[in-house]
Amino acid sequence: MEIFKSHNKVYNILDKGKIFFALSILAFFAAIILVSVKGLSFGIDFAGGTVVQVKYEGTPPVEEIREKLAQNEFFAKASVTPFGKDGEIVIKSAASDTSLQRDVSDITKEVLAGTGTFEIRKVDMVGPKVGNELRSKGLTAFLLALGVILLSVTVRYEFRFALAGVAALLHDIVITIGAVSLFEVDVNIETIAAVLTILGYSIHDTIIVFDRVREYIKDSKETDFREIINEAVSKTLSRTILTSLTVFFVILTLYLFGGEIMHGFSFPMLIGVVVGTYSSVFVASQLVIWTGFDVNKYRAKEVEHTKREKEKEKMRSMYEQGTI
Repeated sequence: MEIFKSHNKVYNILDKGKIFFALSILAFFAAIILVSVKGLSFGIDFAGGTVVQVKYEGTPPVEEIREKLAQNEFFAKASVTPFGKDGEIVIKSAASDTSLQRDVSDITKEVLAGTGTFEIRKVDMVGPKVGNELRSKGLTAFLLALGVILLSVTVRYEFRFALAGVAALLHDIVITIGAVSLFEVDVNIETIAAVLTILGYSIHDTIIVFDRVREYIKDSKETDFREIINEAVSKTLSRTILTSLTVFFVILTLYLFGGEIMHGFSFPMLIGVVVGTYSSVFVASQLVIWTGFDVNKYRAKEVEHTKREKEKEKMRSMYEQGTI
C-alpha cells in the first residue's frame, strides 16, 4: 500500500520543514519550562502512599466522603477523584504506614459507613522508600537505554548519526513528559514503560530513514547531503505514515476503551507516537546536517574499509590454500 504513488517524487523536506523544526524547538523548551514550573504528578508507585478504589451503587456522594475522610487520621489529607464510570472513585492518601494494626480496607469501610452501598475493589500501599527506589530504577533504565542506543547506532553508522538520533529521542521524550505534566497524568510504572517503548519505537523509525540515507550515499553519485536526505525521507514517507497510523489507532483504542487504569501508559504513547514520527522526518534529519557530516569523507572511509576487508579475505584464502 502506498500513500505517495510517485516513486520518483522527491520532496524538499529540509527546506519546507524549517518552520516545523522551529516549532518543534519551541515545544521542546516549553515542555522543559512546564515541567520545571508545574512539576509532575507522581503516582503511588513513585511518591508512596495508599490508593483505595471504591465502587458505589449509584452516584457516590463525593463531598460527604471527603468530610468523613478528613475526620480520620490516616485519610486526613486524602484526595477523592472519580475513576472511570459506574460510580467508582479513587481515594489517594500520602499515608503508607505498614505498621497499622488493622487492614486499610477495614478502616475505609468504617470511615465511609453511612455514605451508601459500596465495595472495596482494590487497595495499594507503597512506602516512601520503595517509591524512591522505583523512581531511581526508572531513571536508570531510561539512561541505560539511551546509552545502548547511542552505542549501537554509532557502531552501525557513525557517531554523528548516533548523536542526531539520540538528540531526536530526547526531543520526543521531553515533549511527551511535558504533555504528561500539562494534563496532570499520574507518573507511575506504566508511564516509565511507555517512555521506554517510545524510545524503541522512535529510534526504529529514525533508523529506517538512516538506512536509506546510507544506501543513497553508497549507490548514488550525489554529493549534496541535503538532497540525499530529502530523497531518503521521501522514499520512506509512505512506510513511516502507514506504520505510525497503525500504531496510533491501536493506542487510541487502548486509551478510549482501556479504562482509567491504562491512561498512564496509553496517553504518553499517543503523544510519543505522533512526536516520534514527526521527529524522524523533520528533526533527526536536520540534526544530522547540523553535525557537519561530510559525504565525501564518509565514502572515502567506506572505500578504505572495503579495501581492508578484501585484503583480509585474500590473506585468509592464501592461508587456507597453503600459499603463505
